[in-house]
Amino acid sequence: MIKNKELIDRFFRYVKIDTQSSEETGTSPSTAKQHDLAKVLYEELKEMGASDVYYDTEHCYVYARIPGDDRSPLGFIAHMDTSPAVTGKDVKPRIIENYNGEDFLLKTDEFPELLNHIGEDIIATDGTTLLGADDKAGVAEIMNLAEYLLTHKEVSHRPIHIAFTPDEEIGCGTDYFDAERFGTKESYTVDGGKLGIIEYENFNAASAHIHVTGKSVHPGSAKNIMKNASTLAIEFQNMLPAVEVPEHTEGYEGFYFLDSMKGDVEKAELSYIIRDHDAELFAARKENIKKITAYLNDKYGEGTFSAEVKDQYHNMADAMKDHMDLVENAMEAMKKVGVTPVNEPIRGGTDGAMLCENAGIACPNLPTGGYNYHGRYEYASIQEMEKSAEALIHIATM
Repeated sequence: MIKNKELIDRFFRYVKIDTQSSEETGTSPSTAKQHDLAKVLYEELKEMGASDVYYDTEHCYVYARIPGDDRSPLGFIAHMDTSPAVTGKDVKPRIIENYNGEDFLLKTDEFPELLNHIGEDIIATDGTTLLGADDKAGVAEIMNLAEYLLTHKEVSHRPIHIAFTPDEEIGCGTDYFDAERFGTKESYTVDGGKLGIIEYENFNAASAHIHVTGKSVHPGSAKNIMKNASTLAIEFQNMLPAVEVPEHTEGYEGFYFLDSMKGDVEKAELSYIIRDHDAELFAARKENIKKITAYLNDKYGEGTFSAEVKDQYHNMADAMKDHMDLVENAMEAMKKVGVTPVNEPIRGGTDGAMLCENAGIACPNLPTGGYNYHGRYEYASIQEMEKSAEALIHIATM
């Protein structure tokens, strides 16, 4: 039974707006259609009566404030874009009421987590698009918080500062974030998944782009002359540890992820992301890329391989040590909504990780009730969304 119909109606409204970001454009925002949701949120916040509502019409950020009592302000952040991995156009959300464990678009043998939602109401798509709970569930829950506090003036709470960002899914969500306008050094991203999981540790992250230069000659007279860039690229990949990949790791275990590859005889390219929670292991992974490059250049000739390794973001765990009250308050809020809280490391990154490092904003991550992000099998539990939204209210009043 839906207890918070306005929350779910709001979520449905948002997911029907296509806000898919793109890694190809090089603009900010990466897609103009992200403005479509930004405009909606801007108008809704003004209609609610929020203060200092501001829409960055150039870079697609929305900011707002809700005045509170005489305490330091607390922020809540969510991103408006959806993943480039699967289309977000013409999303058709549907509700599987009182889910009983029967297969629908999702099958329990593939997604056993579904069995934990028996008796709940599940939101899914028709299988042609992603859902967009990442992170429109977070957006809807923050908007629910704003409306609640603005219509319940009798509730004492910290001043609340809100920000909605573009391009988080392509790692650019904080590129033009106005930390001064946001105005607080304590915040939460509402961008997690399973209800009860509080995250304040994330991967150290880097990208690695490997360029291979080959030599093309006629295959009939190629002996000891041809250097096939494509097969050399495969050799590079095979020198990385086969089990240290996303599909064989979990928890705090790091990995190398071959995200894309292309090539022919003369040129080939490999694009990796490198991840590890441990700073020393992270450094060792980057060094391993360089060592393999040097080894293969020694084997095939200098200049055959080149590697560009760039850091993207770092683990915010160290910076959070002085702000563990944010984590404790989130855990207490989960208990108040009847959920046992759990601390788990983020096997990825958030806008919060970037803001923690670059703007000094402590920013742990809160759950939204969504699952299977970035794919056609994405779904959300209405009951978990409702409790996530309720938890935000508890946090705001602590």
